Amino acid sequence: MLTSRASRQKYNFSLDFFRPDGHVIFSDLASARAFAAQMSALRTDPVPATDLYALSLLDEAYHILLKHFYSRYTGVMGRAMGMLQSNLGSKYDLTLTKFTEEFPPLPVFRGDVTAGVYLSTKVPNLGDLGRGVRAASIEEMLLVHNFNKNPAVNRYKELIDEKAMNGSAYKEFMQLLLDFFSRQPGFGNGESSLGESLTYLLEAPIKAAPDSLEGQLKFIIEKWGHLLGEAFSVRILRGIDYLKEDILRLQGPVDFSNPETYIPSFASPEYAEYERYSADKDWMPRLVLLAKNTYVWLDQLSKQYGRSITSLDQIPDEELDLLASRGFTGLWLIGLWERSRASQRIKQRMGQADAVASAYSLHSYDIASDLGGWDALNSLRTRAWARGIRLSADMVPNHMGIDSNWVVEHPDWFLSSSFPPFPSYSFRSENLSDDLRVGIYLEDHYYDKTDAAVTFQRRDHQTGDIRYIYHGNDGTSFPWNDTAQLDYTNPVVREAVIQVILHVARNFPVIRFDAAMTLAKKHVQRLWFPEPGAGGAIPSRSQYGMTKVEFDDKVPEEFWREVVDRVAAEVPDTLLLAEAFWLMEGYFVRTLGMHRVYNSAFMHMLRDEDNAKYRMAIKNTLEFDPQILKRYVNFMNNPDEKTAVEQFGKGDKYFGICTVLSTLPGLPMFGHGQVEGFAEKYGMEFRRPKWEETRDDGLVRGHEWRIFPLLHRRYLFADVEQFLLFDFYRPNGGVDEEVFAYSNRFNEERGLVIYHNKFADTKGWIKTSAAYIEKSSGKMKSKNLAEGLGLPRVGHVIFKDYVTQLEYIRSCKEIWDKGLYVELGAYQCHAFMDFRFVGDTEWKTICDQLNGAGVQSMQAEWKKLFAVVEETPAEEKPAKKKRAVRKAAVKKKPVAKKVVAKSKAKKTPAKAKTTKAAVKKEVPKAKKIVAKKTSAPRSKPGKKPVLKTKPAVITKKVVTKKPGTGKGSASKKK
Repeated sequence: MLTSRASRQKYNFSLDFFRPDGHVIFSDLASARAFAAQMSALRTDPVPATDLYALSLLDEAYHILLKHFYSRYTGVMGRAMGMLQSNLGSKYDLTLTKFTEEFPPLPVFRGDVTAGVYLSTKVPNLGDLGRGVRAASIEEMLLVHNFNKNPAVNRYKELIDEKAMNGSAYKEFMQLLLDFFSRQPGFGNGESSLGESLTYLLEAPIKAAPDSLEGQLKFIIEKWGHLLGEAFSVRILRGIDYLKEDILRLQGPVDFSNPETYIPSFASPEYAEYERYSADKDWMPRLVLLAKNTYVWLDQLSKQYGRSITSLDQIPDEELDLLASRGFTGLWLIGLWERSRASQRIKQRMGQADAVASAYSLHSYDIASDLGGWDALNSLRTRAWARGIRLSADMVPNHMGIDSNWVVEHPDWFLSSSFPPFPSYSFRSENLSDDLRVGIYLEDHYYDKTDAAVTFQRRDHQTGDIRYIYHGNDGTSFPWNDTAQLDYTNPVVREAVIQVILHVARNFPVIRFDAAMTLAKKHVQRLWFPEPGAGGAIPSRSQYGMTKVEFDDKVPEEFWREVVDRVAAEVPDTLLLAEAFWLMEGYFVRTLGMHRVYNSAFMHMLRDEDNAKYRMAIKNTLEFDPQILKRYVNFMNNPDEKTAVEQFGKGDKYFGICTVLSTLPGLPMFGHGQVEGFAEKYGMEFRRPKWEETRDDGLVRGHEWRIFPLLHRRYLFADVEQFLLFDFYRPNGGVDEEVFAYSNRFNEERGLVIYHNKFADTKGWIKTSAAYIEKSSGKMKSKNLAEGLGLPRVGHVIFKDYVTQLEYIRSCKEIWDKGLYVELGAYQCHAFMDFRFVGDTEWKTICDQLNGAGVQSMQAEWKKLFAVVEETPAEEKPAKKKRAVRKAAVKKKPVAKKVVAKSKAKKTPAKAKTTKAAVKKEVPKAKKIVAKKTSAPRSKPGKKPVLKTKPAVITKKVVTKKPGTGKGSASKKK
């Protein structure tokens, strides 16, 4: 890049920046930073080194392309010079001389030679291209003129301002030159480029992205990259990365509260690698996890029980009994480890006076002393396990606290540099370290919120070593400024982290790995060692980039695969749970071998009622590999998200989705305060709640009625071998994508769940399942509802809805032939279980009369219709000699028999005399009773009180009875 004399004099640039021809060429970003620093010192607006580096790259790219143009059209510059001389006469030399004076090569700038003498110099080996010193000067004039027309360069125009040429024939000179080149043969590669003149070459990138240096570099490499050469193309890609990083650094906070969710397609290359699931232990599929922010929970328990509860061993047995009675079998305690003291100081300095350190800024992997240490944990673990509850803890492998033992003792385990990544960084604030061996200093601008700062400074008081260690970062927002990022290209670091994981596994049977996706190989490289053109995630890291070959050499194996294998060998009864996003969920369980992985799509899509997308997500998973579905962790909130109450409310939608959470394959995870209806989101630094909230007893009772019974039947829904998803067909034939309908089985138990996730009414049929892959044959299969539930082809099926507590009866044949008909109100849900089979005869009468309605007890309905017939033979004899019996009863019959006779007489006061009539009118009377039952809705106002369906159900025995008798085993099976 050729700069003006005026700009060089203004900023007093070191001559070391310039080549002999006067060009500034930045060999790396560091040299551009030094150049930018000299400019920034005299400007109110700092000059980004990345922009100057990009300008230099644009200039070099144009020179390379011009060279190709001259080599393709030999002598074209000579002809251009002849044209200029004939048109301008003496003004030709005068203009060239003035340009050389205003944009001088070093000999002219230093005054060693005059511009005229310099222009008469002969340059060897260029004559064949028609270029000498004069030709080179004309080329520079073209590029300076082009930069002056570029809006993206306006901020730095003083470096190349062509106003210095005022008073010469410069404008006429340039117009003649551009007109000449516009009439020359086209430039480019292939037929599509014909007609692209040299004038087009100069203007096209500017027109493509007038205000963006990044866009112009992208245009050049996409259109003419084949001419630039591999080495220079890599430099351009790096330049683009640097620009992206600067944009990220300066753009300010980004709102990630509503990230876009994607339907898994399993077409990513990761899924082609291999299938290597970790085998589940028996307890793993049945785990139901409850999250608790430890400090907040202890404070809430103190208020609840009216005494100080500050350590783990003080958690009351009554509370553990309550959790077990509700069906929770796992307790995830967030924030158990000894935390960074520097983190607490930072948060308190930033205005949170009562804050503890972040739960994810750790000093060491020891149970925090103020929680009672290891002894208190051992007490809690023993008592919880006695109730069938396993404890879970976090493991934070990505980083440590900025003042942790590892930062003090092993600084080479962290990503660092010997110089600050940006010249504006300063580290003059307070020392955050309690260890006299080192000083820990945050970047000053963090405190006034003018820069998020990607590094902190570590000063070694013993050796004098100063290094700048990178903060932990996932590339989606600002750095986590109380953490230090570990270097996973270092094998010593990887082994040290694995040893910590084994230590945690020996104390907790369930481990949740925080931000696990950041340590997948491709993301370690993307974030910290990006390939050319793939940078921009974390400011300043592109300068440390590697090619994929270089990175694979340093990190030959996936870290998580090694972790899984080591834990399986050394602490086998451990469930490994990964917090992983970025479309890597399937890869984490199928290839890396994690037992479970976060499924944030469940929360986002059901909350936003993207029902078709979530149904498609389930279908895609079933078609690719149903085992992935079993390994999802489903949740309605987690510590990083808004509370369940805020997202789903407390009404029918909440309970409907909570039912789905409790009954889909996978691991249900409940958030802190979800059951109680708390609305506050607890930060990782909270010592206690900030809001005064009381438990919503109505919401708790709703869980006791509708949700906890399902959690106790978790074994029925946990696996995928018998899981089927169904389409819900409206009467007109179209699929209602707002309805989730699925079944599952465990031995002889069946479950069928139907939920309408929309504020609307609907009705339709469930019959045929979505396709799923049968892994043994590799074929796609489908089943109908009756087949999936294992219904017989004759008789009837009775089943119970655990939402309404009503029982329903349906004809098995109808379900085989037509499916199950259902009418659903807004956010209405059914969870059918307790299937049992009965025969036809009387049960057909009941089924027909109920016509899809639910009742409290199907057996009670049977007794209403048929119990009288059972008593008829016992009453026939007394009817003939009624008076004699009465007299004998007083004198001879035992008291017990009198009581029985009286009770029967009360049930049917005048029927003993008219037994035959009673039998004949039996059906009409039954209809009357049923009408009364079905006329009393049992669901909430505005919703369908009954399943106008004939639900499919299953039981252990098919009972048949003789016509006209009420006897049989059906009543005994109740």
